[in-house]
Amino acid sequence: MAKLLITLNRSVIGRPEDQRATVTALGLRKLNQTVEHQDNAAIRGMITKVAHLVTVKEQ
Repeated sequence: MAKLLITLNRSVIGRPEDQRATVTALGLRKLNQTVEHQDNAAIRGMITKVAHLVTVKEQ
């Protein structure tokens, strides 16, 4: 199965609580931090919700 590298590029300061919770659920805590996740529908949905805050690379 494919992997996704997700990087937090924009701050969550001033964002709605649901977006903050989504970023935390992805495992992102600091700016420019990168995490690796399996490519599945749940992760893709989370990425879609905060697409304006993160960048995604397929591996």
